[in-house]
Order: sequence, then structure tokens, then C-alpha cells
Amino acid sequence: QVQLVESGGGLVRAGDSLRLSCAASGPIFSYYTMGWFRQAPEKEREFVARIGLGSSLTSYIDSVEGRFTISRDDAKNTVYLQMNSLKPDDTAVYYCAASALDFPRADSARHYPYWGQGTQVTVSS
Repeated sequence: QVQLVESGGGLVRAGDSLRLSCAASGPIFSYYTMGWFRQAPEKEREFVARIGLGSSLTSYIDSVEGRFTISRDDAKNTVYLQMNSLKPDDTAVYYCAASALDFPRADSARHYPYWGQGTQVTVSS
């Protein structure tokens, strides 16, 4: 059983940066594909980014490509989401999630059985 705890959210202005962290506990963190998702008010949860084993593969939603960077430190059982040039449209609750599937197959929320409680990111204009 993997347990995930996010931190690092907050209220920032457009153009600012934030770094989200997700600390994992449980077995074999390094074996999981890790993902970040977000959910804005009255919208469906959407994929933001994912990272494969050994950090060799990453994928991003088009709207954050070039602004967000996902990374992982397997020694610390932690995955990060560095968010730069934030926009009001990035306002959402951000969730990290873990999947036992390999990177190519872990391409949607239904493939992630383990979720954190979420952290709020609010970007003012």
C-alpha cells in the first residue's frame, strides 16, 4: 500500500513559481510511475505530468509543457512538480498519484490506484 502526501501549494501571482512535493511511504517507490493531476472548480480532474522509473521518461499536458517540470528522487521517496510562469488557469487542487504500470500504460487517471489528499494552488492575475 502506497501512501502519498502532497505539500507546497499556496497563493501566488501570475508569473510566479511554486514547487510541489509528494512524499511517498510504502514499498518500492522506485517501481512506480508517478503522476500529477489537477482539478479546478467545476471541472474534471485532468492529467498534468507523469514520470517513469529512473526518471528517464516524462510526459506533460500541452498547456504546461515548457513551464512545469516533473522530477523524482527515489532515495527520498519523493516526486516534485516545479511550476514556473504560473497562470490563473493553473488554479486547481493538485494531486499526486502512483501507478504500478509502466510509463506507456500509465496514461490516465484510471491507471493510478494510489492518490494523495491534494494541495491547493491558486494563481491570481
